Amino acid sequence: MTRSVPRIHRIRRTARMAAAGAAALLALSACSSSSDTESGSGSGSGSGTDSAASPSPAKLSGQVTVFAAASLKESFTTLGETFEKRHPGTGVTFNFAGSDTLAAGIIGGAPADVFASASPKTMATVTDAGAAAGTPATFVRNQLEIATLPGNPDHVSSLKDLTGSGLKVVLCDRNVPCGAAAQKALDAAGLELTPVSYEQDVKAALTKIELKEADAAVVYKTDVKAAGGKVTGVDFPESAEAVNDYPITLLKDAPNAVAARAFVELVKSAEGQRVLTEAGFRTP
Repeated sequence: MTRSVPRIHRIRRTARMAAAGAAALLALSACSSSSDTESGSGSGSGSGTDSAASPSPAKLSGQVTVFAAASLKESFTTLGETFEKRHPGTGVTFNFAGSDTLAAGIIGGAPADVFASASPKTMATVTDAGAAAGTPATFVRNQLEIATLPGNPDHVSSLKDLTGSGLKVVLCDRNVPCGAAAQKALDAAGLELTPVSYEQDVKAALTKIELKEADAAVVYKTDVKAAGGKVTGVDFPESAEAVNDYPITLLKDAPNAVAARAFVELVKSAEGQRVLTEAGFRTP
């Protein structure tokens, strides 16, 4: 015979079951809330909140115009190509020339985003004019070397040898960093040298040797390395007295400041330093 449970007992049992169910739901909710907080998906300061609050990096686009010392041509061209591949939709345009010429153009209002100079003195003309955005940073250093005709047929072994009669020597103009450094090295050696010509930038001086229009030139180590077998390099101790620091800066009126700042960061990064040191530059 089936035994019926009195109604009051059924009500009490139903109430107990409901209470137990509610308690289970509350416990489950508490566990879920705790889990969310620990994982950062709640209102706490976990990684999930940081991820949601941090905006994704803006996509770079447009042209970046870089005014750079002539001696940076090979390494900066490589870095420009790297930048464009990393940021599709951007383009890097370079103006390579003597640092003093570039500085004059910037002060005169030439549109540019970045300036990389071959000396702090030349950079100072830009900062003093209020054309730089922030404080320029030294990113590499460069040292002088004598470039001779391939194989060094005149047997040049020192800076003093350049003062010999009959030797056609080319120097950079004294207003250009490589020319100022050469003069400083000559002063350190107590030598006087009258070149057959003064050139407006280091590449022009080196070209005189490559075209065999001169016998020797005082240029940078990086330029001798870039020329490969077209010239032969000769070290000289006085070059240690005339090492040039290279500063770089974002310009105040940069047309594309966001992308320009990213290019400057690439130059200063470990990757940028690797490209520059492989080209013969020294780290600061």
